[in-house]
Amino acid sequence: MLTFNSTAGGRFCDGVSRRSFLKVGALGMGGLTLPQLLKAEAAAGIRKSHKAIIMIYLPGGPPHQDMYDLKNDAPREIRGPFREMATNVPGIRICEHLPRIAGMMDKLVPIRSIVGAEGGHDNFQCFTGRPTRNQPPGGWPMFGSVISKLQGPANTAVPPFVGLENRTKHRPYNLAGPGFLRVPHRSFQPDGEGKADLTLGEITTERLEDRRALLAGFDRFRRDVDSSGLMEGLDVFTQQAFGVLTSSQLAEALDFRKESPKTIERYGKGDPAIRGDASPRINEHFLMARRLVEAGARAVTVSFGFWDYHGSNHKIALQDFPMFDQAVTALVQDLHDRGMEKDVSVVAWGEFGRTPSINKDAGRDHWPRVSCALLAGGGMKTGQVIGATDRLGGEATERPVRFGDVFATLYHNLGIDAVNATVTDLSGRPQYIVEPGCEVMRELVG
Repeated sequence: MLTFNSTAGGRFCDGVSRRSFLKVGALGMGGLTLPQLLKAEAAAGIRKSHKAIIMIYLPGGPPHQDMYDLKNDAPREIRGPFREMATNVPGIRICEHLPRIAGMMDKLVPIRSIVGAEGGHDNFQCFTGRPTRNQPPGGWPMFGSVISKLQGPANTAVPPFVGLENRTKHRPYNLAGPGFLRVPHRSFQPDGEGKADLTLGEITTERLEDRRALLAGFDRFRRDVDSSGLMEGLDVFTQQAFGVLTSSQLAEALDFRKESPKTIERYGKGDPAIRGDASPRINEHFLMARRLVEAGARAVTVSFGFWDYHGSNHKIALQDFPMFDQAVTALVQDLHDRGMEKDVSVVAWGEFGRTPSINKDAGRDHWPRVSCALLAGGGMKTGQVIGATDRLGGEATERPVRFGDVFATLYHNLGIDAVNATVTDLSGRPQYIVEPGCEVMRELVG
């Protein structure tokens, strides 16, 4: 059995707690089940370099007005103690405690005007681009699930969609799932203990091939009597399970220690210490994400830090900002150094912003009216800022950007027609992959 467990759930200010349990497969007479991996067939002639997305999720809601949209002319109870600094792009200024990001702004795009957040502590909008209301039967799928469904595997030994959120003892809440695309397109979530199960151990490849033939016989019988569509999913499980087990590529991609000491040092050492039993700060996951994309993953998600700053906002930011600053710039520079910057898109964001006013506990509370994001790679036109807010950082005044607009752009970078592409829900109805009205951001790709 391949089982990847996460025994602890994240807990935030609203008491949200989640537990994760993911069975990757069971090699037995009744069949082999492996959640969420690639389509059964691998496309012929796959390129070594392929289009991909790395999403860095900042759970809890990062403070936009302390990162990329400082308001130094506002009253002190709004602006806080941080000052802005110049970047390597004239006219763009960001927080003084993000010096590495400032030094490579020509390779980045801050968005200061993300709107439409629902305000709940979950990753749903960041992972689906959709609100939680009025979902079709089965629910909206995560972006990686959509990519897995539409594009399948780039490498049969590596899942198309990998989530690194559960690789540590603690993890953030994680409400989004494969939705109506179901388990075959769920994110593959290896944790530290489960990594050892990615190898065959004492089972030989010959014995595994015998098991595959036996399972095929059972599956043909079950397919004849099944009318629910479940067997189609099991076929995907079986193919991916054997692909993972008969190749070391996935396990090797997860082992960042194979990188040079210089590269590892560039990303920095993460800090597993957490606040509120939520998400640790693991810089090494950024390096794993790059390695997974190189190995064949099309979508990789990383969770970093705990940004629910209701108290001691700026004191905690002085701990989080330097690690994030180092990890995200190391990733972007690495992609450029390896010639991957046109193929791999990067987005870093959280579920909402923080209040303009600093509260009595020196913190900022939830503010869904506007938030921020940071983009890189994907062949996008970088070195620019998109959007603006009012003098207090509370309302978008220029170029409001919806979650769906960002996703339309990311899909476009993969070669997917985001406006017209559809996936079929459980009732057999085609569903557009972004909300109607959302569009590709032409200032990035036009």
